[in-house]
Amino acid sequence: MLTVLRILRTYALAAWVGGLAFFIVVAAIAFSTLPTPFLAGQIVRGSLIAIHRIGLGAGLIYLLATLVMLATRRDGHPTRVAEVVLAAVMLTLTMYSQMSIIPRMDTDRNALGGDVTKSSPGVPAYDDFQKLHVRSTRVEGAVLILGLIVLALGPIHGRNEYIPPIL
Repeated sequence: MLTVLRILRTYALAAWVGGLAFFIVVAAIAFSTLPTPFLAGQIVRGSLIAIHRIGLGAGLIYLLATLVMLATRRDGHPTRVAEVVLAAVMLTLTMYSQMSIIPRMDTDRNALGGDVTKSSPGVPAYDDFQKLHVRSTRVEGAVLILGLIVLALGPIHGRNEYIPPIL
């Protein structure tokens, strides 16, 4: 059972962190190859929402598997507590982005007629959109960095842990 829980944790976290890393590539390619920033923004927005859904599901799986390991005392290494805290922060940041930043950016985009690139600095909705874009980038970067830290902590476990005999 311990092995299954560790595998679930690894798969969930790898999907989340890998998705965030891939999102960076998608965003860069979208803005460098699509004919307009508007189209690139549409692709990036949709991709980010999908990554958030993956992250929320994977984060819950990760937390549940880790909490089961702690509750059953199958893996009580102190790093598990740090992992739970970091994963909870990752989930909180992802929910903040999904439920607060993105809807406010959408409101600003709609106030600008659907295309932010047709506006300019000094227009309140444009300025707010740009501020939220910077915040979104920082939040996603923080989630990625925290995810890499949690990924590094995952393999750490004590040598004296109970490992059931193979039947």
